[in-house]
Amino acid sequence: MPDGAALGTPRLGHDADGRLVRRVRWQLIAWSAGSTLIVLLVLGIALYAAVATTLASASENLLRDRASLMVGQAAAGTGAILGATGAVTVVAENAALPGFAVGGPFSGTLAVVVPVDGTTQVVPDTGSSIDPEGYAAALAGAATVHETAYAGAPVRVLSMPLPAAGPGLPAGVLQVVGDRTAEQRTLVVLLAVLTGGGLVSLAAAALIGSFYATRALVPIRASLRRQRELAADTSHELRTPLAVIRAGVARARQQPDARVSEITPALEAVDAEAVRLGTLVDDLLALARTDSGPADLDLRPVDLAEIAASAMAALEPLAAKRGVRLALDVEPSVMRGDGDRLRRLVTVLVDNAVRHGREGGSVLVTVRAGSLVVEDDGPGIPPADRARVFDRFWRGAGAAAGGSGLGLSIAGWIVDRHEGRIAVGESRSGGARFTVTLPTNGRFTKSS
Repeated sequence: MPDGAALGTPRLGHDADGRLVRRVRWQLIAWSAGSTLIVLLVLGIALYAAVATTLASASENLLRDRASLMVGQAAAGTGAILGATGAVTVVAENAALPGFAVGGPFSGTLAVVVPVDGTTQVVPDTGSSIDPEGYAAALAGAATVHETAYAGAPVRVLSMPLPAAGPGLPAGVLQVVGDRTAEQRTLVVLLAVLTGGGLVSLAAAALIGSFYATRALVPIRASLRRQRELAADTSHELRTPLAVIRAGVARARQQPDARVSEITPALEAVDAEAVRLGTLVDDLLALARTDSGPADLDLRPVDLAEIAASAMAALEPLAAKRGVRLALDVEPSVMRGDGDRLRRLVTVLVDNAVRHGREGGSVLVTVRAGSLVVEDDGPGIPPADRARVFDRFWRGAGAAAGGSGLGLSIAGWIVDRHEGRIAVGESRSGGARFTVTLPTNGRFTKSS
């Protein structure tokens, strides 16, 4: 019987699967890039806000520290800072005096005093308040910090009232100015670095997401392919028994008055195909469990020798029908395993040997500690076909009728669930030899 996979899958199914996989792939890439973008935005905004706040706080503290020095000077004698210098430019080597501070921690800051007596005396002579809003607030007794522009440059201005000798208006308004050009330049550079780095990181995340999405979709592609192949192969396998059953029923209907003995051949054919259908359904249910995810194993101490003997006893009628002699060579092999599934394993291997071995031949089952060997004296399995014997619905050329092509696939799954190994080779008589190696320490990681 030809390989079921060779039947192929309709092109429409391949196209639908391809569109589904591509859509899922783009969704995975979008999730990867989108989540990375959100993280980068949150971190970038937080970093930018932290740096901007730190720079602004440091600048304000610098202005307040110089203002404190000047307020202390005013307390000692306001004339020292309200003297009628009338100078257009005052360079103060002492930060406690008005003017541009030169050197020291306050270098680059400008302090001016705006009188409140209506005169034009301003030190330095700016002609008016640098920050009118802050000036008005200072006259009301409040100290404020505003960001504005002075001489075309961005500045930060601290305005505060100078203490007066008596009640009433303050002695003057002190305004300390700090240049924000370097601060803004730092923030612009930071924003550029964050933007450029974010774009590079986003592109890298998209590429990495594409790579891992492609790898993650490999089993999904394989699963979709197996599902379509299973549907096609199952329909192919069901077609023959269903046709036989329908033909038998039709023959019986054509002879409503016939005796039972006359339609017995048709009934026997229907019964045989019904049994075959039942076996096929059981095998399909077992495969469905393997595809649905890890299945729990009912692990308990079992003797593989006893399981093999029990399974072979159930196959005696089939062996007798083909004239096959079953031989059992066992030694106690106690292990932790699932007794029902191990019995199914032995049944599949022995049934396969009986059906595909030589009619009138023999099947030898050997059990040793942690190992099971089933060999026959039939034609054997060609080396080119041995890699495919555990594929679903695969049957070699000239295979005997009656099988579904699922048994060895189920046997391989059972061995894998027990973390063992199964291999196929050639027996001493030239037939097929299946060797199963199972762990005897009872430690299973696939049982959940």
